[in-house]
Amino acid sequence: PAGRLPPLLSGRVYGRRWLVLLLFSLLGFAQGLVWNTWGPIQNSARLAFGFSGWDIALLVFWGPIGFAPCFFFMWLMDKKGLRVTVLLTSSLMVLGAGLRCVPVSDLEIRKKLIHGGQLLNGLAGPTVMNAAPFLSTTWFSPDERATATAIASLLNYLGCAAAFLVGPLVVPPPNGTAHLVSLSNTQHIKDRIEAVLYAEFGMVSLIFSAALAYFPSRPPFPPSVAAASQRLSYRRSFCRLLSNFRFLMIALAYAIPLGVFSGWSGVLDLILTPIHVSQVDAGWIGFWSIVGGCVVGIAMARFADFIRGMLKFILLLLLSGATLASTWFTLTCLTTVTHLPLTTATLYTSCILLGIFLNSSIPIFFELFVETVYPVPEGISCGVVTFLSNVFMGVLLFFLTFYHTEFSWFNWCLPGSCLLSLLLILCFRESYDRLYLDVVVSV
Repeated sequence: PAGRLPPLLSGRVYGRRWLVLLLFSLLGFAQGLVWNTWGPIQNSARLAFGFSGWDIALLVFWGPIGFAPCFFFMWLMDKKGLRVTVLLTSSLMVLGAGLRCVPVSDLEIRKKLIHGGQLLNGLAGPTVMNAAPFLSTTWFSPDERATATAIASLLNYLGCAAAFLVGPLVVPPPNGTAHLVSLSNTQHIKDRIEAVLYAEFGMVSLIFSAALAYFPSRPPFPPSVAAASQRLSYRRSFCRLLSNFRFLMIALAYAIPLGVFSGWSGVLDLILTPIHVSQVDAGWIGFWSIVGGCVVGIAMARFADFIRGMLKFILLLLLSGATLASTWFTLTCLTTVTHLPLTTATLYTSCILLGIFLNSSIPIFFELFVETVYPVPEGISCGVVTFLSNVFMGVLLFFLTFYHTEFSWFNWCLPGSCLLSLLLILCFRESYDRLYLDVVVSV
């Protein structure tokens, strides 16, 4: 049902819901920041720690690998609630961030510790990326749900954006060619990287302490009829999802472009280096593309809360824009073929537009998943699609570890995936089962 709907007469919301949302969002922010530490400063990290191109790709790859136990975290959230899941997730992040700070002089051991830390941080991914719709249903009224989902899910991406800013601003790039870089300059770069690692460890520890002190599983009374209703069991949920053709369509529409874009943005500096874009410029491009997506995403979600029943239309607009922006970027990079002007302005504009269109679609997709397969629990439906997204991201980064000398194939994956997603959304028939329950039953 599109348009304004009558207000709800049942359910109760608590002021503390904003504190719960803030803590969860900060956890997501920190996880994204730690995951994206290395991509934006890859040139400096190669010099300071002896990382190879394969190492840089693998450090990003630990993110999707961390989704391997995704279904365990979904089960834990369904059975034990948010508090247990969040505390386990944040403790893994503290351990991972701490491992990266261990002061070992042997570079090989240090590299292994850093890789281990990135893996533990990757294991936190399933919770920070999947739990947003579960949290919004548990704590927020129907006319705030899309907004809460947007804030909780997009702060993880804002953390990735902050890494594009923090890394290049704190860590200086190598000056001159490899044989001219002095030992003191190398040590200075290493010291600055370690300062970033210590700061991230401190932030993660602080968030863990706050969650330990206060992060309830659920409010005393549910905020809506849907929040109080009985959900399907874990096993029945999977059977329902795998047999629902409409869900599989929209899951692929989300997973393919978002998986490709996440892998691409994680190694953006690597892609832009051959076309002579500096580490700092690549960082700013990555930063503004994600920040723009977060701002527009929250605005779109607020719009969706006011004008309900318009999720498919919003997605069609966003994915059309993403297809055009990614095609523009890819053609711009092929200067020898297309002769399009390759300037900082065109790179900034195309990348930022792509980030805005794709990142802002995430909370809209999440809300549509939950509406389509209700009464499947939110954590399970969103867990399946983010797992699928990370599979696509993992496959892409796996190929990148072998084909990392030339990137035109990687760039073409972007418009191809956006166009495929657009076609799937066009063929998708939307329904609003959860919203219908809230409006009809409670009025």
